[in-house]
Amino acid sequence: MKISKNKHKFFQEYETARKQLEGVKSERQQVKADLKRLKDEQAPIQHKIQTIEAQLKPIESRMKDKTSNAKDVSQKLKNKQEQLDRKRKEIEDLQQALSLKQTEELDRQKRISNTRRMIDDWRAELDKIGSQDDVQPRIDNINRQLRHIQEEKANIESERTDLKREKVNHECEWTRLKNIIKNLDDLMNRKEEKLRERFRDTYNALMWLRENRDLFTGNVYEPMMLVLNVRDGRHAKYIENHVALNDLRAFVFQKHEDMERFMTEVRDKQRLRVNAVIAPAQSCANKPPPRPIEELQCYGFFSYLRELFDAPEEVMSYLCHQYRVNEVPVGNERTKAMIEIVIKESQLRQIYTAEEKYTVRKSSYSNKTISSNSALKASQFLSLTVDADERRQLEEQLKATEQKLHTLDSQLRSLDERHSQLDRKDNELRNEKKVLSEQKGRKRQLEQKISTKMDSLKQMEQSGINLQEEEELTKEKIKTVNSQKVNIVSDFVRLMEERAQLNMDKVYLALESVQLTAEKTKLETNSREGSTQLHILEQKCTELDRKKITLLNDCKALMKKAREICNLDPGQSDVPQDLHTAFSQLPDTLDEIDALLHEERSRADCFTGLNASVVEEHARRTQEINNLTQELEEKKNALDKYRQSISQVKERWLNPLKQLVEQINEKFSDYFRSMQCAGEVDLHSDNEEEYDKYGIRIRVKFRSTTQLHELTPHHQSGGERSVSTMLYLMSLQELNRCPFRVVDEINQGMDPVNERRVFDIVVRTACKGTTSQYFFITPKLLQNLTYADEMTVLCVHNGLHMLPPSKWNLKAFQRRTKKIQQNYGT
Repeated sequence: MKISKNKHKFFQEYETARKQLEGVKSERQQVKADLKRLKDEQAPIQHKIQTIEAQLKPIESRMKDKTSNAKDVSQKLKNKQEQLDRKRKEIEDLQQALSLKQTEELDRQKRISNTRRMIDDWRAELDKIGSQDDVQPRIDNINRQLRHIQEEKANIESERTDLKREKVNHECEWTRLKNIIKNLDDLMNRKEEKLRERFRDTYNALMWLRENRDLFTGNVYEPMMLVLNVRDGRHAKYIENHVALNDLRAFVFQKHEDMERFMTEVRDKQRLRVNAVIAPAQSCANKPPPRPIEELQCYGFFSYLRELFDAPEEVMSYLCHQYRVNEVPVGNERTKAMIEIVIKESQLRQIYTAEEKYTVRKSSYSNKTISSNSALKASQFLSLTVDADERRQLEEQLKATEQKLHTLDSQLRSLDERHSQLDRKDNELRNEKKVLSEQKGRKRQLEQKISTKMDSLKQMEQSGINLQEEEELTKEKIKTVNSQKVNIVSDFVRLMEERAQLNMDKVYLALESVQLTAEKTKLETNSREGSTQLHILEQKCTELDRKKITLLNDCKALMKKAREICNLDPGQSDVPQDLHTAFSQLPDTLDEIDALLHEERSRADCFTGLNASVVEEHARRTQEINNLTQELEEKKNALDKYRQSISQVKERWLNPLKQLVEQINEKFSDYFRSMQCAGEVDLHSDNEEEYDKYGIRIRVKFRSTTQLHELTPHHQSGGERSVSTMLYLMSLQELNRCPFRVVDEINQGMDPVNERRVFDIVVRTACKGTTSQYFFITPKLLQNLTYADEMTVLCVHNGLHMLPPSKWNLKAFQRRTKKIQQNYGT
């Protein structure tokens, strides 16, 4: 009976798998039908989208053509506008010239009218007076003087007219020069824009400086990249490769207190990252090079770096002092070709060729020459140059024009004053002549006056200007210019209409493009929803195909297994009658068959008794549970012991370490207080359990107006970091016992004030009774330092002309010294 149940189970499993296979096939056919329907629905939409895209391409092309044509027409309109402005200026010049001539002619007519009126008055008076000839010689003399005065006044009027005309010309020239200089100044605006893009903090500090220049007592210069002017833009790369970028964007100060005030405001208060330097107290701007450039021209050198650019005196002094731009020559390809000879013969430390920089140094010990070279980087900031000579010439021309205008004004005032003097002299002579005429004969006096005035009148009438002819000539010129303006305006109107038509066409095309794009977007949205459904159905169809194959293989495997169990032939698919009869008495579902088999197995087990392997498995697992429980308990105990041990070790390590750091902090703070500054050292960690994250934190303050800041490469200057590092090392040395200590070049990079402070601290520390022997090695020292009696100064002489150690004979040197002392009696 049990065998029949097992056989029936296998056949029932096959039947279940076959039914699942049929269901999957049916569902797959339905999905394929839905997939075909969606594809058929999507085809027209895709076709419409392609049609719209085909329509959009020529529209976009036409819009681009319209835009290009509109730009060309706008440029033509701009040119026409400039032509109109020039023609308008030409008409103004013609009208101004005519106005000057009219004014001059009006003055002449007034003088003629006045002269004629005077002659008429005198003639009327002459008719009433008799003849008087007794004072004729004196009257003739006065008349000659009056004629001379009139001639001089006429000359003055003529000269004044010429001077006014010349003044107008010079005023036009002054305006032209001023506009050219303004265009040159626009290049500085481009430099400032580049500074704002690359170094925003420096640009903000520059804006603050320009608004607050009255806060500073000495000269303050804007960043070097703005005040440096390379004479030839091709040479800018040499300056940028030689001068550090931090100095190119640094402000230059003449006085130290000004720099302190500036850095307190922009760096401490505004939190801006800027650089500042101070110019040397003694100017190095005009320091001559070690040798004339003519001596180096045989190597291809054409200039020193200093001669390639212009800069204010303090900025040039700083660059000569810091970067020695007056000692570094610049060469060409010829220099590059003979670089080995140049290095060997010229004894130069730094060399620039057309595209490379060479650095040469000599070993202090082996006396060998070592050189290195690097390619020059392209210029970024100094390529925008203003021709200094051209600007200087323009400024000189502008100054000369201004001086000429002042001179002309002075000459005009002098002429006016001279004219007034002549008028006064004329009046005096006339009064004198009047007295004489009244005494000896009014008639003769009046006749002489009339004769003089007639001569003057004749001269004035001969120097007349034909205003009608001048006006006609000016009108013809203006008419010609206006005709040209009409043609230009006609072209301008035509171009305006053409541009308006192009813009209208572009708007219509844009509207058509927007309409098609909206339709395309709507179709794409609809298509996207269908595509999503299509993708889902395709995935589902693929999944059903995979499931179909899996179920088909399962059915074949189950059928094969059922045949084997029932001993059927491989080609036999029908169930024998006896098995069919047995199967009909059993359940039809797999769950019921499994339950029935389980029940049968249980009954069989009851008949045969307990299985020994099951008892052994139970005992083995019970023992394993006990062993694991015991092991867990042991590991918990060990973990507690480890934690307790770590806590004890941490206390033994951390407490002495904190005490040590506190001692270092005490020494460190004392050193800083002795310099009127503040500093502290502490043990820092974000998490006390992460022992690898423990570290020493140093915080310092060099100004009374700032707070303590952590020692970093960004906040403090290089000299401040050097001082802090040295004082920290000295604080460590106080806690470490050793036979002697060696300090090498600790004062390099420090400013003179900090270098003097650190030297004093080193002297006090080294001269204590409990301090180890101290060796302080340095290439240079400041003047007037404090020395103690416990100190010994040793000067090491080294160089090309020193004797080698193998030839040094101390006894012979002592004998020679004694001999010299005996010869001189000392």
